[in-house]
Amino acid sequence: MSTTRQEKVANLLQQEFAKIFQKQSKDLLKGILITVTEVRVTVDFSIAKIYLSIFPTDHGEAIFKEIQAQKSDYRKKLGLQLKNQLRIIPDLIFYLDETFEKMDKIQQDLDGKAHNPIA
Repeated sequence: MSTTRQEKVANLLQQEFAKIFQKQSKDLLKGILITVTEVRVTVDFSIAKIYLSIFPTDHGEAIFKEIQAQKSDYRKKLGLQLKNQLRIIPDLIFYLDETFEKMDKIQQDLDGKAHNPIA
């Protein structure tokens, strides 16, 4: 169970990452949408787990690897943006959130069975 402070910091980080990825999408990643689905912060605020959803999914793995490779740059950007709000900028751990992909696959499977009741 997270504290109110953890939730506030997680929301703040989620908003900042949304801005960062939105700017990147306009400048570098034309046609690719990166969504920050969730951010979880440890009790001591030393680690932030950031869950990302990348659309279209066919480029997801490559973009995710690039994001992980630039982890220190993202932390530096956060430090500059949040220096007056956070004393310590947490280490960042990125996760690829595949929830929407799994939901889409299930929906496609269900649609396929609805059209083909014998299968």
